[in-house]
Amino acid sequence: MQWQVLVAQLINGIALGSTYALIALGYTMVYGIIRLINFAHGDIFMLGAYFGLIAITTLNLSLIPALILSMAAAALVGITLDRIAYRPLRQSPRITVLITAIGASLLIQSLAQLIFGADFRSYPDTVIPRKIIRMGSVIINNRQIIIFGTAILLMILLHLIVNYTKLGKAMRAVSMDKEAAQLMGINVDRIIAFTFAIGSALAAAAGILVGILYNIDPYMGTLPGLKAFVAAVLGGIGIIPGAVIGGFLMGIAENLVVAFGSSTYRDAVAFAILILILLIKPSGLLGKRVREKV
Repeated sequence: MQWQVLVAQLINGIALGSTYALIALGYTMVYGIIRLINFAHGDIFMLGAYFGLIAITTLNLSLIPALILSMAAAALVGITLDRIAYRPLRQSPRITVLITAIGASLLIQSLAQLIFGADFRSYPDTVIPRKIIRMGSVIINNRQIIIFGTAILLMILLHLIVNYTKLGKAMRAVSMDKEAAQLMGINVDRIIAFTFAIGSALAAAAGILVGILYNIDPYMGTLPGLKAFVAAVLGGIGIIPGAVIGGFLMGIAENLVVAFGSSTYRDAVAFAILILILLIKPSGLLGKRVREKV
C-alpha cells in the first residue's frame, strides 16, 4: 500500500474520530454523574443534524450561528429528557432506567420521522464549499480540517468549563459523591440537568459536522451512537479524556480497516474493539479497577 493512501486514511480517521469523541463525551459525562448509559444520546446527535439543517435552509443562517442555535436547541431537549424520563427514576434500579433510555431513543426516532419525514436529506454545498488541499502528494479537503478544528475548540471549551468554573467544580463534586455534594449546598438535580445540556449540545455539534459530509435521516444516530458508546468504554467510561482518546482511536481504526481490508468490516471493528477491551481491560484505557461493596 502506498504511504499516501495510509496518510489520507489517517486524516479521515481523525476527522471521523473527532465526531465520535464529541458524542462519547455526552455518554461519559452523564455516566460519571449518575451512572446512566443514556442510549437516547445518539438520537440527540440526529436531532442536532436536523436542527442545523433547518437553521441553514429555513432561517438562512450561516454555519456558526446555525451551530450555536442547534446546540442550544439540543441542550433544551437533553434537559427535557432528563426532567421527564430520568429524574423520576433516580432511586429506581439501573435496569429500569436503562430500559427507559432505550424507550426514549425509539420515541425520539419515531417523532423525528413523523416531523421531518423518512427521506434522506443533505446540507447545501454552499455551507462549506468543498476545496481540495494538497500536502505534497497527499490530498485532503477543507471540510475535514474544519470538522477537526471545530471539534477541538469545543473540547477545549468543555475542559475550561469543567475545570475552571463553579458549575464545573460542582459537576466534579457530584460525580465524586452526590450525597456529600448535596450536604454542601449543591443542587444535584440542577447539576445533572446542566450535564445533560452540555452533553446534548456537543452531540448536536457532531450531528452538524457529520451532516456536512453525509446525508441525514431519522435513524442516523443509531450506529454512531453505539460506536461513540464503544469509544467511551474504550477510553474508560466516566473519564472525559478517555472519551476523547477513545473517539479518535475508533475513527482511526475504522478507516484503517477500510484501507487495509474491506469497507464491509468498518462497522464490525467497533464491536470487536468492545469485546477485546471488556476481556482485557474492562475499566478502559484510562480507567481504574474499583471494588464495589455489595
